[in-house]
Amino acid sequence: MSFLIRVQLPDAPGSLGAVATALGAIGADILSVDVVERVGGTAIDDLVVELPSGRLPDVLITAAESVTGVEVDAVRPYAGVLDTHRELELVEEVAAEPAEGLRVFTEGVPKIVRAGWALVVASDAVGAQRLAASTAAPEIQTLELPWMPLARASVLDGEESWVPETWQELGTELAATPLGKPDRVLLVGRPGGPLFRAAEVARLAHLAGIVSVVLPD
Repeated sequence: MSFLIRVQLPDAPGSLGAVATALGAIGADILSVDVVERVGGTAIDDLVVELPSGRLPDVLITAAESVTGVEVDAVRPYAGVLDTHRELELVEEVAAEPAEGLRVFTEGVPKIVRAGWALVVASDAVGAQRLAASTAAPEIQTLELPWMPLARASVLDGEESWVPETWQELGTELAATPLGKPDRVLLVGRPGGPLFRAAEVARLAHLAGIVSVVLPD
């Protein structure tokens, strides 16, 4: 079974190699590595690893944190290998068929930003109405979103009163960005975490800004 493990480690030569060695010692096979963020001498990396059958994901935390200076932010099941170069492909797909662009974009975003699901919502006098949803997105048609209209991409507090109870029970981390205009927003969720880093939110905003140019109003 594959897992996505997010680690904080010293941004120094040999640190990632030491983590890889520790994971290899427990039989974990590293399928991909993505640098999420570097700040203040610390690197945030996402590793997709495969564990032999019968091994519990807890061993990943123990192994990684056996390396000095390493902390594990989160471990969660992951279906498939990360593809961190899909942005251009997704933009091309949307541009090729703008009428279906919102659906295509919403379906593609979770694969790029490692989210569990994505929703596009638009606000009106009644509330926020769902315009598009990815696979595995919550079956919800309207939401009370007190932070709309949204001026800029933001990390949202998953424990605020507007967040549905089921999302809170799953420990869902949330981020959102305007999609061409403040009253049309892309909302992404990560049940069980990890939380969205500043670099990831910036990446989400950049992608939404590009795609909004070719989406119909």
